[in-house]
Amino acid sequence: MTDFLPREVRDGLEAARKAALRRKSRLRIRAGDAEYRVLRLWDSGFALDADTAPRLRGLVDLYEGGAHLYQCLIVASAEDEGEMTYEFKRNTAALDRAPLDFARDEGAPVALLGRAD
Repeated sequence: MTDFLPREVRDGLEAARKAALRRKSRLRIRAGDAEYRVLRLWDSGFALDADTAPRLRGLVDLYEGGAHLYQCLIVASAEDEGEMTYEFKRNTAALDRAPLDFARDEGAPVALLGRAD
């Protein structure tokens, strides 16, 4: 058995693999005004298509569909097999409200009711 495939076949298989990853992934990175589809995501980083992604560095936002998941500080680490991989320096979950700067008491009332006169 031989492991050799013609270059056209290898290129076609790679293009099909990337297209399948793009279709099933709803994750995207927003850097400034530009958006890029995330092919793979893991604990310490993510991968983009090397053909369309620049060597990003700095602060980016990670979205799943319309939901803002993380604000990330990243650095481009390597390009391998058509994917540009990026590593997280910092990965902070996005919140829909401002964080509290004090500890909230568990038994504290949520609201105060006025008098019924």
